[in-house]
Amino acid sequence: MTKKVAVILSGCGVYDGAEIHESVLTLLRLDQRGALVKCFAPNIPQHHVVNHLTGEEMPEARNVLVESARIARGAIEDIREADVTEFDALIIPGGFGAAKNLSNFATQGASCKVQAEVLAMAEAFAAAGKPVGLICVSPALAAKIYGPGVTCTIGNDVDTAAAITRMGGTHQDCEVTDIVEDKDRKLVSTPAYMVAKSIGDAASGINKLVDRVLELVQENEERASA
Repeated sequence: MTKKVAVILSGCGVYDGAEIHESVLTLLRLDQRGALVKCFAPNIPQHHVVNHLTGEEMPEARNVLVESARIARGAIEDIREADVTEFDALIIPGGFGAAKNLSNFATQGASCKVQAEVLAMAEAFAAAGKPVGLICVSPALAAKIYGPGVTCTIGNDVDTAAAITRMGGTHQDCEVTDIVEDKDRKLVSTPAYMVAKSIGDAASGINKLVDRVLELVQENEERASA
C-alpha cells in the first residue's frame, strides 16, 4: 500500500526558514521510495527575514506559508487544513525556521513553546502511534511534543543537547550518517546540517531517516492487518 507522508516546512532558507537542502533531500527520498507527500506550513508571519548573502536581518516581513511554497513549488497547504487521519507519518526538516517560526526555541531555549497548530498536528501523530521524523534542529521540539523521556538527537552540539535535557528529553550523540530512534514513540531523528559539512553528508542521514520512517509505517500496517 502506498505510504502517505505529511511534511511541515517553516519558510525558505536556512537562517530564517526551512533548510532548503534538507527539505529537498527529504522530498526526493520520499518520492524515490514511492510515498505520496503533501507539504504544510503555518500561515503566520516569519519571526524575521535574513539576507542569506550577508547574514544580516532585513527590514521587511514575509509569511511562512508563502515562503514555504517556494520549496514545494506551490503544492502546499495551510497547516490548519491538515487531516492527520489521511497520513501515515510526519517529517519536519530543520533550518532556523523550526526554531524561529515553528517554535521560539531560538530565543527561549528550554522554555520555548511550539506554534499552536504545529504542536497540535505533531501531537496528533504521536497520539495515533504514527511515525515521526525530525531533522537537524527540529528534534529540539521533541520533548514538547512527546513529553519527558523522549530520546532524540541533534548531533553533538552541547548547548542544544543541554536544552533538550532541561526540557525532559534524552539526547543521544549521533554522527551525520546515522539516525537515533525512540522505539517506544516511533520517533526518528538525524542531525543533518547540525553536523553536516556537505549536502552529501546531510543526504546520508536523511535517507536513513526517511527509509526508517517508511519501515515503521509498514510495521504499523502489518500489525493492523494481523
